[in-house]
Amino acid sequence: MDSGLDQRIFALTQGETDAVALMATLACEVHHSDTRFHWTGFYRVVAPDLMKIGPYQGGHGCLVIPFSRGVCGACARTGEVQLVDDVETFEGHIACASSTRSELVLPVRNASGALIAVFDIDSDLPAAFTLEDATRLQALLDRVFADVAPAW
Repeated sequence: MDSGLDQRIFALTQGETDAVALMATLACEVHHSDTRFHWTGFYRVVAPDLMKIGPYQGGHGCLVIPFSRGVCGACARTGEVQLVDDVETFEGHIACASSTRSELVLPVRNASGALIAVFDIDSDLPAAFTLEDATRLQALLDRVFADVAPAW
């Protein structure tokens, strides 16, 4: 990811509290910050144990993901970052795109600490993501979504 990403995102999102506007901006900026990323987007929590696609960049994504399935579901279910070097070895992986080889999924929480979405980044390269990527992106998400009010 390019070194100016954080500053660019903070400048673009300063004062914004609408979750969808923030998601759209982050998906675009993060997607274009690194050639490893071929799909970058959000799955929004819309009901207990259910997510639907949110703003994204790249080819089509899955429209609906239950918490019980896939890497995104595991992140939503556990509230923990999912760093998967080889999606073929992840039990229950959902192949929204057959070209995906590795995946990084991070929880997105609002001001009250409630899970509102997961941020999913896919790569067509195996082992494309590092712990440093995960740490940097989680800190970015935590800061950007810190002032988002509960949706319901």
